[in-house]
Amino acid sequence: MGLDTITSKPHEALAELLADDMSAVNGLIEDRMASEHAPRIPEVTAHLVGAGGKRLRPMLTLAAARLCGYEGPFHIHLAATVEFIHTATLLHDDVVDESAQRRGRPTANLLWDNKSSVLVGDYLFSRSFQLMTETGNIDVLRILSNASATIAEGEVLQLTAATDLKTTEGIYLQVVRGKTAALFSAATEVGGVIAGADADNVQALFDYGDALGIAFQIADDLLDYQGDSAQTGKNVGDDFRERKLTLPVIKAVAQATDEERAFWIRTIEKGRQEEGDLDHAMALMDKYGTLAATRDDALDWAAKAKSAISRLPDHEIRALLGGIADYVVARLN
Repeated sequence: MGLDTITSKPHEALAELLADDMSAVNGLIEDRMASEHAPRIPEVTAHLVGAGGKRLRPMLTLAAARLCGYEGPFHIHLAATVEFIHTATLLHDDVVDESAQRRGRPTANLLWDNKSSVLVGDYLFSRSFQLMTETGNIDVLRILSNASATIAEGEVLQLTAATDLKTTEGIYLQVVRGKTAALFSAATEVGGVIAGADADNVQALFDYGDALGIAFQIADDLLDYQGDSAQTGKNVGDDFRERKLTLPVIKAVAQATDEERAFWIRTIEKGRQEEGDLDHAMALMDKYGTLAATRDDALDWAAKAKSAISRLPDHEIRALLGGIADYVVARLN
């Protein structure tokens, strides 16, 4: 989903500023994804890592550490840890979602098989725990292990919530906090913790990552219904066809008449979709203004991220982090 769709790209400026650190992170990732006894592990991992991506989450860890004045070596370990956790979840998600494409390339489960994707994901989770323990910091171990558990919990919750019309905005937010925002907030929080930042600054970094992750996911869910397929890499309405209850639909269901609710039960809960159903779903969302309301929610969360980052010391990185918060929702204009 494209952070490439806007002309101004603060994440690229951040990547340039952190280029030496990111080079060290990439080197550590390459070293730790190796396996002497199971060559399929580096094959599968290299396929996904080689598909590109912005490495936004590990960059957030590096940025938070530098913003808080860290001069030691372990921000590199933590950034690599965050990327390993993220990559592991992608491998598992593609199996659960039966995905055939990611970042414009065939998924690992399609090129190899589901067993390979699940087991290599498990291996990367294990590597991530090895890396975080090498820092010798019990607080970062607590934060990242809690995030890993929260991510898994969020994915399991989504299994039942995604097709249940009783799913509320509160449950949706809980899912999003689990599957997306938990790693964003952990990535920023551990950067401050490893730097020895005070409690207020660590909390500000956590709040920023949490709000940024929520804004990012809400924007992605909205773009599924009104994005440009050439830029997003997804067909408009994929979430509807896959029976995923995301925020625009949840808002429409909450206001539905009995007849409209019967439509949502047939198409989402029971999965009996017919030609023209997507157009009707879009018409219902337009009737109740749920796409515009979802956009407002994304903008609100981006504003919360910027408010959180404003509590941190004045620094060029702080300005770039604020720019990233604007950037993830600028895709919606």
